[in-house]
Amino acid sequence: VAASTMVFEKRIVIDCRGHLLGRLASVIAKELLQGQKIVAVRTEELNISGSHFRNKIKFRSFLRKRTLTNPARGPFHHRSPSRMLWRAVRGMLPHKMPRGTAALARFRCFEGIPPPYDKVKRVVVPQALRVAKLRSDRDYTRLGKLAAEMGWKYSGVVEKLEEKRRIRSARHYQEKKALNQLKVKARQAVAGKVGDHEALLAKHGY
Repeated sequence: VAASTMVFEKRIVIDCRGHLLGRLASVIAKELLQGQKIVAVRTEELNISGSHFRNKIKFRSFLRKRTLTNPARGPFHHRSPSRMLWRAVRGMLPHKMPRGTAALARFRCFEGIPPPYDKVKRVVVPQALRVAKLRSDRDYTRLGKLAAEMGWKYSGVVEKLEEKRRIRSARHYQEKKALNQLKVKARQAVAGKVGDHEALLAKHGY
């Protein structure tokens, strides 16, 4: 979905797999400010340019940033991939103003693909895809792996749930394909018998 041509819809569900974190966050922030509701799923599959070791060092440096007199005041260091994306998007919004607060409230993000988003159409953002924007010989980091090494405790749980979802999805697809084939056969079987009726229905716009 191109940033300048994204059609306004009731809700857009973005599959984050294979996207670059910063580029995706910038597109999401722009759309949120224009009033679009966005849901991001599979945030653990986001990528960051640069080697895993380099990004680990940068995150360790980020963990040292705190309020010296009272660390409970922040800044807060989110460990889950979904909150890392949320924080990146927040940094691109005027979130302390009513307009930015309202925009951020229109954004939701999740690890894996929880219900009901496993049964809705998911889109990608071409201008944020790693294969399109990062040279093939460059190193990159998977956000889920980085998060797990920095203190996120649920990577195993999410992977188990995702495996179950993939099995359900494959079974549903096979059932849907078989049903469509039956529908095609049924139409072919009655094609010669309902020709007059089809012409009448077409005349009335059906």
